[in-house]
Amino acid sequence: MKRFAALAPSLLVVGVFLADRLTKSLALRHLRPIDGVALTPFFHLTYVENTGAAFGLGARRNGFFIAVSILLMGGLLHLRRRWPKDNAWLQYGAMLVIGGALGNLYDRLVYGCVVDFLDFRVWPVFNLADSCVSVGACCLAWGFRKEG
Repeated sequence: MKRFAALAPSLLVVGVFLADRLTKSLALRHLRPIDGVALTPFFHLTYVENTGAAFGLGARRNGFFIAVSILLMGGLLHLRRRWPKDNAWLQYGAMLVIGGALGNLYDRLVYGCVVDFLDFRVWPVFNLADSCVSVGACCLAWGFRKEG
């Protein structure tokens, strides 16, 4: 059981990355050729190529965001070693952010943009990796609150 506990953070990163790749592959194959799919009045699957960051900020600055992603992942991996091992909010929050950042970094390197497809119509279109980065950041904030 201890062996699994030691591998769990790495498995989380791999799981996030693979789930992100799968969903984006499906979006590329099935959504790119069409305008989108309305699943409910408030939720659509809409293919978008994002060359910026959240909300499309910094469009066409792909190289900058590649560097930021690499620095973010490296910084979190370094800091994570200093954080208390029993603070799961910090440990797993960091790995969610890293998994999501890795998924979007892959897109930037391979496609020159990030593939987004989850469209709630009142929010910019996003993807699974974006969700993991956001949830991971909330976990980190909660974990730091517990440490303070």
